[in-house]
Amino acid sequence: MEGNWIESDAGLPEVPLEGGDVTEGLVRVGDTVRRPRLPSSNGVRLLLEHLERVGFDGAPRHLGVDARERDVLSYVDGEVATRPWPEWVADEGRLVSLARLVRRYDDAAVLAGLPEWAEELRPVHPPGSPSSTAPAARFLAHLDITPENVVFRDGTAQSLIDFDLARPATRVEEMANLLLWWAPWMPVEDRQDALREADPFRRARLAVEAYGLSAEDRALLVPVSRNIADRSWFSMRHRAETLGGGWRRMWDEGVGDVILRRREWLAAHARELDASVR
Repeated sequence: MEGNWIESDAGLPEVPLEGGDVTEGLVRVGDTVRRPRLPSSNGVRLLLEHLERVGFDGAPRHLGVDARERDVLSYVDGEVATRPWPEWVADEGRLVSLARLVRRYDDAAVLAGLPEWAEELRPVHPPGSPSSTAPAARFLAHLDITPENVVFRDGTAQSLIDFDLARPATRVEEMANLLLWWAPWMPVEDRQDALREADPFRRARLAVEAYGLSAEDRALLVPVSRNIADRSWFSMRHRAETLGGGWRRMWDEGVGDVILRRREWLAAHARELDASVR
């Protein structure tokens, strides 16, 4: 077992933490979060340790493993969206601050490059799935930047949490993930109420400018987003079939159809979306 063992806080209550789609058994104990170990746990630990070494303050710290063999992370205090998403998710100032936080994270992650242990986080390529059209991976991107995975304080994004889907990728893929949820780049009928009236073109421009995405990557953003949608249908089905749990529940609830609608929406609005981020 990797990591330091931590004594169980027997005298402190375990408070369930809700809001995610997949991870079960997530609890707060005092100033820590306890997470059941997953196949990605070792890679995530090494990533968080790298972030700590380079002084990045926008992620939890990995503190060890407790007596129940759960990962122990520092608890990040602040405001986190749960469903239904609160109205503040649509605030443009928060969007700008999030894009800047993600840029700082990516800059810190790039310093590690892709060490050997990064292969532990590389996802399986499901049968039938198209190949990625993104440039070659350069670092471990977060790639799960949903409102449930961002901690805000005083209206400013302070920390990313839940690195279970971190994997080798690029800045353009990272930004595509951010825009999916926060612009949002999806049909109106599939948006949360808080973002139903949002302008996905204006918000996309605000985000890429705040991040400082290069002109080269901006040119790739729409085609890569479309390719991600094409591949997501296969990866979600594969996770539902092989991992079950929350993945199976989401698939049974129709996430496959949601992805297909997103694919159609991206295709229909490709020209407008491309113009908005140039």
